[in-house]
Amino acid sequence: MNREVTKAVFPVAGLGTRFLPATKSVPKEIMTLVDRPLIQYAIDEARAAGIKEFIFVTSRGKGALEDYFDHAPQLEAELEKKGKTKLLNTLKSTNMESGAIAYIRQHKALGLGHAVWCARRLIGDEPFAVILPDDVIAADKPCLQQMVEAYAETGGNMVAAMEVPLEKTSSYGMLDVAEDMGSMVRIRGMVEKPKENPPSNLAVIGRYILSPSVLNNLHEMKSGAGGEIQLTDAIAEEIRSDRGVYGYRFAGQRFDCGSKSGFLQATVAFGLARPELHDDLAAYLHEVVNLGKAAE
Repeated sequence: MNREVTKAVFPVAGLGTRFLPATKSVPKEIMTLVDRPLIQYAIDEARAAGIKEFIFVTSRGKGALEDYFDHAPQLEAELEKKGKTKLLNTLKSTNMESGAIAYIRQHKALGLGHAVWCARRLIGDEPFAVILPDDVIAADKPCLQQMVEAYAETGGNMVAAMEVPLEKTSSYGMLDVAEDMGSMVRIRGMVEKPKENPPSNLAVIGRYILSPSVLNNLHEMKSGAGGEIQLTDAIAEEIRSDRGVYGYRFAGQRFDCGSKSGFLQATVAFGLARPELHDDLAAYLHEVVNLGKAAE
């Protein structure tokens, strides 16, 4: 029987330079998608998957991110006094209990692999998840929950995967598939951001369930693509072990909220999904489209 996955690592040390000047003072992870910060979507997804311990790998200037998960007694008391029960419940859902969340500093920007390695002492010898908050996934069943359920059958290591156009494969870690089993694929190789001849069009996106042995692979601190310590390289080393590596085609739509266009697309999609916002937003978008056609 495979061990239960109860720990998750959230690499949030990036500077968010693509969103300057906003990120000069606001951590990218608490920029709001409709009315919830990006990090809240990641936390909610982790909770739905049964995660109990949340490990944040941060850097200087992320104090607002840490404060976000703290209790706000004065604000809670004010909402309770005014009888705003719905808002009060929403606010309380963002709180993290003492001991459930830990923060670790990544002092040098050496890549995703290095960020995960920084959390090694808190992970110990347990399987763990990694969630990249930039990747927001709209799904009926949260992506990580889908993966945890599949992992219960396979064990080993698992990465979330989706098909991408061939002209975009140089932006992703790409999978070399040994066996395609539908929603699951068994992997015989991984290539980080191939400049040409990708092994497939199946790309890794920001959800992982990993064996603690990946941390041993990262300990060697080998530089990969872009001169950084790549997590995909450490995972690829697991292919030669009896633990195996699998790709999981999740059901859902992924938005790259690390880019401005992806963030805007997610804002529209999540806004339209909200019943109280749908009609006004849909009408506005229809008006914009019609104005564009008239201008042509």
